Amino acid sequence: MERIGIVGAGLIGRAWAIVFARAGHEVAIHDTDPAALERSLAAAGDALADLRAAGLLPGQEPDAVRARIRPAGSLAEAVAGAAYIQENGPERVEAKRALFAEIDREAPGDAVIASSTSAILPSRFTADLAGRHRCLVAHPVNPPHLVPLVELCAAPWTAPETVERARLLLDAAGQVPITVRREVDGFILNRLQGALLNEALRLIEQGYVTADDLDKTMSHGLGLRWSFMGPMETIDLNAPAGVADYLDRYGPFYRGLWAEMQQAACWTSAIAGRIEAERRRDLPADRLAARQEWRDRRLMAFLAHRRAMAERDAEENAAESSGS
Repeated sequence: MERIGIVGAGLIGRAWAIVFARAGHEVAIHDTDPAALERSLAAAGDALADLRAAGLLPGQEPDAVRARIRPAGSLAEAVAGAAYIQENGPERVEAKRALFAEIDREAPGDAVIASSTSAILPSRFTADLAGRHRCLVAHPVNPPHLVPLVELCAAPWTAPETVERARLLLDAAGQVPITVRREVDGFILNRLQGALLNEALRLIEQGYVTADDLDKTMSHGLGLRWSFMGPMETIDLNAPAGVADYLDRYGPFYRGLWAEMQQAACWTSAIAGRIEAERRRDLPADRLAARQEWRDRRLMAFLAHRRAMAERDAEENAAESSGS
C-alpha cells in the first residue's frame, strides 16, 4: 500500500487519516499545534471504534487501523516518502500558497498533492510552483470518513495523470471521486447546495415556511430519493417516457418559477437571527456536540444499510444474468 501524508489534523484531516488507514495505507499526520494533533489521534481511535460497532470495518480491528496512523513532528516528516498528500490548512489563499510551496519543496517528486479546500480554486495557489502539474483540489464532504464523495478539480496546468492517480487511489479507498471538468467557483456540490440554500432562506425570510418545516421538506421529501439516486435519475423516473418527457412536461413551469426565484440571496443578519433563534429553541447550544455525534451514528447506520442493499442488488443481478 502507498504511504499517505496528511497536513493539518483538524476534523477533516483526522477523517482523511481514517479513510486511508482503513484502506490499509500507512498514514503520517502533522499539525503545527501538537496538542491538536494529540486530540485528533485520540478522536480517530474513538471514531474507528464507532465504525467497528456499525459494521463498517469488516475484517479489521480499530486498534490495528489506528496503528497505521502515526504523528509526524514536522511537515517534512509527514510528506517524506508519501505517494499522496492531503492538505487541510486554513481556508485562506495566502495560507494555501505557503503550505503548497513547502509541501512541493519537501515531498517526493512524483507525489500527488491535493487540497481539501471547499472554496478556493487550485489555480489561485499553485501557479508559481515547480511541481504545479501534480497539484489539484480533492474537496471532501464533512466528515469524509462517513460521506464518501470527493470532488477532484484540476488547475489548467495539472497533468491528466495526476487526476487519474488521485481518482484511482480514492476509489480504492472506498471514496466516490467525481471530476470537475474545469475550474468553477464552489465546484459542484457547493453550487448545488448554494442554489438550494438561497431559495430556502428566501422562503423562510418571506414567511412561507418555518426553518423546521423546511428541514422536514428535505429530510422526508426530496432527501429520501436523493439519498440513493440523484436529481437526474429522479426526473428520469418521474415521467412515463423518461427525462426528455419530464423536461417537455414541466419545463415551462420551472422556467417561469426560475424567473421568479432570481432575487437577491437572503444571507442577512436578520434572517440568520431568526433561524438561529428557532434552531436554538429546538436544539440548545450545549447540545450541538451531542447532536453531531447523533448525526454521525445515523450516517454510519445508513452507510451500513446502503452497503447491504448494494450487495443484495449485486446478488439479484447475478441471479438474473445466470437465469437468462
